[in-house]
Amino acid sequence: MTTSELDTLLATADAWAAADPDPHTTEELRALTRHVRDGDASAAVSEQDLQDRFSGPLAFGTAGLRAALGAGPNRMNRVVVRRAAAGVAAHALELAAGAYAPRAVVGFDARHNSRIFAEETAAIFTAAGIETFLMPRELPTPLLAYAVRALDCEVGIMVTASHNPPQDNGYKVYLGGRAVEEDARGVQIVAPHDAGIAAHIAAVGTIDLASAGWTILPETIESDYVDAVSALADPAGTARDLRIVLTPLHGVGGRTALAVFSAAGFDDVTIVERQAEPDPDFPTVAFPNPEEPGALDLALETAADVGADLVIANDPDADRVALAAREPSSGEWRMLRGDEVGTLLGLHLATRLGSADREGAADGVAAGRDVFANSIVSSRLLGRIAAVSGIDHTQTLTGFKWIARVHDLSFGYEEALGYCVAPGLVRDKDGISAGLLLAELAAATKAGGRTLFDLLDDAFLVHGLHASDQLSVRVGSLGLLGAMMNRLRENPPSSFAGSPVSIAEDLAEGSAHLPPTDGLLYLTHDETRVIIRPSGTEPKLKCYLEVVEPVGSAAELDAAKDAARARLEAVRRDVGEALGL
Repeated sequence: MTTSELDTLLATADAWAAADPDPHTTEELRALTRHVRDGDASAAVSEQDLQDRFSGPLAFGTAGLRAALGAGPNRMNRVVVRRAAAGVAAHALELAAGAYAPRAVVGFDARHNSRIFAEETAAIFTAAGIETFLMPRELPTPLLAYAVRALDCEVGIMVTASHNPPQDNGYKVYLGGRAVEEDARGVQIVAPHDAGIAAHIAAVGTIDLASAGWTILPETIESDYVDAVSALADPAGTARDLRIVLTPLHGVGGRTALAVFSAAGFDDVTIVERQAEPDPDFPTVAFPNPEEPGALDLALETAADVGADLVIANDPDADRVALAAREPSSGEWRMLRGDEVGTLLGLHLATRLGSADREGAADGVAAGRDVFANSIVSSRLLGRIAAVSGIDHTQTLTGFKWIARVHDLSFGYEEALGYCVAPGLVRDKDGISAGLLLAELAAATKAGGRTLFDLLDDAFLVHGLHASDQLSVRVGSLGLLGAMMNRLRENPPSSFAGSPVSIAEDLAEGSAHLPPTDGLLYLTHDETRVIIRPSGTEPKLKCYLEVVEPVGSAAELDAAKDAARARLEAVRRDVGEALGL
């Protein structure tokens, strides 16, 4: 960096600090500029930090913003959030075009600064003339998504970074009410709304904050959600003999989830004590994501202590759910893969929908159209379950902003532990409602003398053993991801695990069924599928692997599982070779 460039950077940082309303981020930024100007031992590191903070404004990604907290336009802070709120407000008013007065609801979790970001958003919306409701306290993301629909609001904002590290925060944007069509009400934004909001943010001038005027919602918003979700449990299902261990991973879902389970008749629930209360520092886990190794260690210890049947884990904002159970063969606890949980929910909901259709037919009521959906990187098994159940099935791009938009959706999931089991209530992934239906299924299965693993084996006998895995390649910068994808496009693999590639699709070209997205799909002669795409939120390349092993009888299941594991390992090696690892 030249002297002139450094002077410009320092002047830009000084101007930001002078306008920053937060004394903590102001001092943080001034400390960095002092280190650079003084030329002390940390000057070089501070200069790099400053460059990154001012490398450009945060771009709208997965339905909003997400980044580390800190000063500067490339961080999450009060300045950035104020501008984002002003941009969202301007977009909502533009969509209304004077035909109606937009309404908004704002929620927040227990992360650092979440409450202040939410309160300032409410103040900016109110100053812009938008009737605004603020959640009464820290609550789960699914409850905000529920409120958008329940209150018929045009805008929903959730301040959360979900399962990101403690130093992060984020800003999710939902549209609803009269701003969008029926199937998209209460769904996270997609194009062109993201670009529209970004344009308004870029044009933000003076920002006004109202000192009052928004409405703090009563606590009944949570009890309304609890009543609605607990009613999803089949009232005819009397099986409730199930000992559950629940962990909210220091997040905001514990109280709500316990209330839902209790209202549905599941009273034998032990919450992991050390992870029960919200804590923005997530002290007992290295990474607050149920998928990460070690995240469920305390829950599994608790399960062993109390003799539990099932472990249910929500991520910190409770929009995802993980499941662990004892494998019958070994007696060892195992966390189920996201696709396995999606399969179980698909089987459960297909059975329930079939029963409802039969009851409707008996009453002379015409059955409606049901649709199952999952992302293209999730297992193909859901489509086969839907087909034999007379249910339509579709695949979407990765992310619930796409899954939740499916017309006539009855159930949707993505392999990253996201499940939508009641689109009429929450048009987004919801780890609490999904956890309830999983408990219902586990209790009924236990009452019949079987296990969840037996149900999966049943599905494999009918549809073939579908086994999936992932390979994530973390890189030093987002720019390297493009180079890796280009390498694959220029030198595509010809086979995986010895099976020739029969179909190779560049997902960036789009199709009649899917919008363009940066990704590559390979399908081999033996139905092995590999999808490679850059992460939307982190500097890593994600590779999704699935093999299908035919199974002729129950006696062949163990051999088929061994064969599937071996094929997956061979596919992993081939993907690594193709990536030059």
